[in-house]
Amino acid sequence: MADNGVFGQNLFGNRNDTKNPHHYPVWRYFVALFVLILAGVYAAPNIYPPDYALQIQTDNSDLRIGVRFMTEAAKILADEGIGVKASNTTGKGGLIRLRSDVDQLRAQSILDERLNPAGRDRQFVIALNLAQTTPAWLQDLGAQPMTLGLDLSGGIHFVLEVDMESAFAKALDDEAEKATNYLRQENIRYRASGNMVQGKAVRIPFATETTRDQALRSLRSTNDYDSIIASESQGSPVVEIGIGDEKMATIEDVAIEQNLTGLRSRINELGVAEPLVQRLGRSRIVIDLPGVQDSSEAKRLLDKFATLEFRLVAKPEDRPSSIEVMPYEGQTRRLQRANIVTGDSVINAIQGLDSETGLPQVNIELDSEGGERMNRATGPNIGHSMAIIFIEQKPVIAREVIDGEVVEKRSIREERRLISVATIQAALGYRFRITGLSMSEARDLALLLRAGALAAPMYIVEERTVGASLGQENIEKGVQAVVIGFVLVLLFMLFYYKVFGLVANIALTMNLTVLVAVMSLLGATLTLPGIAGIVLTVGMAVDANVLIFSRIREELAKSVPSIAIQAGYARAFLTILDANITTLLVALILLGIGSGPVAGFAVTLSIGILTSMFTAIFVSRGIVHLIYGRRQVQKVWI
Repeated sequence: MADNGVFGQNLFGNRNDTKNPHHYPVWRYFVALFVLILAGVYAAPNIYPPDYALQIQTDNSDLRIGVRFMTEAAKILADEGIGVKASNTTGKGGLIRLRSDVDQLRAQSILDERLNPAGRDRQFVIALNLAQTTPAWLQDLGAQPMTLGLDLSGGIHFVLEVDMESAFAKALDDEAEKATNYLRQENIRYRASGNMVQGKAVRIPFATETTRDQALRSLRSTNDYDSIIASESQGSPVVEIGIGDEKMATIEDVAIEQNLTGLRSRINELGVAEPLVQRLGRSRIVIDLPGVQDSSEAKRLLDKFATLEFRLVAKPEDRPSSIEVMPYEGQTRRLQRANIVTGDSVINAIQGLDSETGLPQVNIELDSEGGERMNRATGPNIGHSMAIIFIEQKPVIAREVIDGEVVEKRSIREERRLISVATIQAALGYRFRITGLSMSEARDLALLLRAGALAAPMYIVEERTVGASLGQENIEKGVQAVVIGFVLVLLFMLFYYKVFGLVANIALTMNLTVLVAVMSLLGATLTLPGIAGIVLTVGMAVDANVLIFSRIREELAKSVPSIAIQAGYARAFLTILDANITTLLVALILLGIGSGPVAGFAVTLSIGILTSMFTAIFVSRGIVHLIYGRRQVQKVWI
C-alpha cells in the first residue's frame, strides 16, 4: 500500500518530501492552462446555432453557379415571401441561408420547380442543409461544431436488408457460365438445360458417365472451384460445383460493399447533404438522411435494382437452346441468350432529348472492356439488329395470416422488357444512345445506371421519420437535462464541501468544455443517447472529487490540514483509477459491438471518462494547491 501511495502522490504532483509535502510542478499548470484554452477555442463553435439553408449544385460543366445566379435564386424566393438571410457561392456550388425550417422546405420546392422545369433534364440538385454561423477566425483554426445525429437534426432513418440469397444465386450463375465456357473450349459436350443452379450448387448434366468423368478431371485441373464432385440428378450423370464457406463470406462482403457504393451515389443524386450510409451486421445497411422529410422519393430509388442487357437478335442458324423469345410492340422477337455487355459496364448515363425528334433518350458511355466487346460484337453484324433489355427488380413484401399470426413473406419481382430493337448501322464503341423511353423512365434509368448496379436486391425493414421540430425539441430537452443535472450537482457540492466544492464545480465546468471540444475535434456525432452519456459523465466527474474529499475528511481527524490534503489526493487515486478504467472498458465494448444509439452513448461516455480524469489530476489538484499549498493553515472549509 505504501508503494501505491507514492504512485498516487507522484501522479498528482506530490513528492515524497517531508520538507515540502505540497510541492506541485509548475509545468502542470501550463499543461492545464494550454488544454483549457485550446478546449475553449474548439468548443466555441457550438454556441453559434446553424442557419437553415439550401445547397445548390450541378454536375453539368456547361452551367456555372456564380454570384449573379445566386442573387437571382434569392430574389425568386424573396418574391414568394420567403425570408432570405444571405446567399453566396461555395466551392461546391451555392448556398442560400433562410430564416426557418418551414421556409427551407417551401424554398426547396420552389427552386426545384423553377430550376428543373418539367419535361427537361434535371440540371440542378437542391439539397437541404444546415449552414454554419461560426466566425471566420474560428474556421481558420479548424474549429467546427459537433455533428448532430438524426434524432437531433431531423430527417429519415432507413434500415435495409440485403437479399443474400440473390447474391449467392448470381455467384452460382457466374460459376455455371465460367464452367460451361471452359467445357466448350475443351470440346467436352454437356447437356444444355434451362437452369443449372439448383439450391446452393451448380449441376451440369452429361450424356454419359465417361464424358462426365472427363469433364470432372478437366475442371479439377483448373483449381478454380472450392467444391467439385461427381453426382447424379434425375437419372443423369452430373458434375456438381459448390461454393465454400470462405467464398460465401467473401460474396457477402462484396455484395454489401457494392451496395454501399451504389447507395451513396444514388443518395448524392437525391441531393442530401451529409448523409450517413454504413453497414450494420452481416447483411444490413443503415441510411440516415438529415433534413429530408418526404421519404417517397428516397424509397423509390433506394431499393430499386435495375440494369440493362445488350443482345443480338437471333439468327436462323442459332440453336433453339441459345434463343430467348420476348414480346415487343405487340409481336415477339427471338434474341440470343448471350449478352454483349450489361449495365455493369456502364460508367456514365445522361438523360437528354433527341435533337431531331425531341423525344427522351439516354446517352450511354461504356468502360474500356465494355466498349471493346460492343465493337467486336457489332462490327461483323452491320445490318443486323441489336436488342436492349431493361431489367428491374423490386422487393415485394406480402403479409399472410398463418395460424392466427401475420407473417411477412419477402420476394423479388423481376420485370424484364424489351425497350429497343434497332438495326446496327455501324460498329458501335464506347458511346451510343438509347431511345424509346418515357421521360420518367429515361430519368430513372440514367440515375440508376450512373449510380452503379447493386450486387443484390434489398428490402426496407425499418423506416423512421424524425421531424425537424421534433429534433429541435430533443435538443432543447437534452440541453435542459444536462443543465438541471449540472446545476443540482453544483449546488450540492458547494453546500456539502464548501471551498472544495467550489473547486470541484470549477473542474466540472472545465470537464464539460474539454468534452465538447474533443467531440468537435474528432467529428463525433452527437445523438440523444449521447446527451445521456454527457449527463452520466457529469456524475462520474463528481464521483472522483467526492472520493478525494471524503478521504481528506478522514485524514483531517488524525493529521494537520496540509498532510490531510496531500494524503487525500494520493490515496484516493487508485480507487478513482479502478472505477474509471472499469467503466471505460464497458464503454469501449459498447462502442465496438454497438451501433446507432448505443454507439452514440458509448462515444460520449468514453470521452467523458478520459476528460474527467484529466480535470481531476490537473485542474482540481492545481486549484487546491493555489488555495492551500503555499501557506500553513489550521482549518480548511470542507
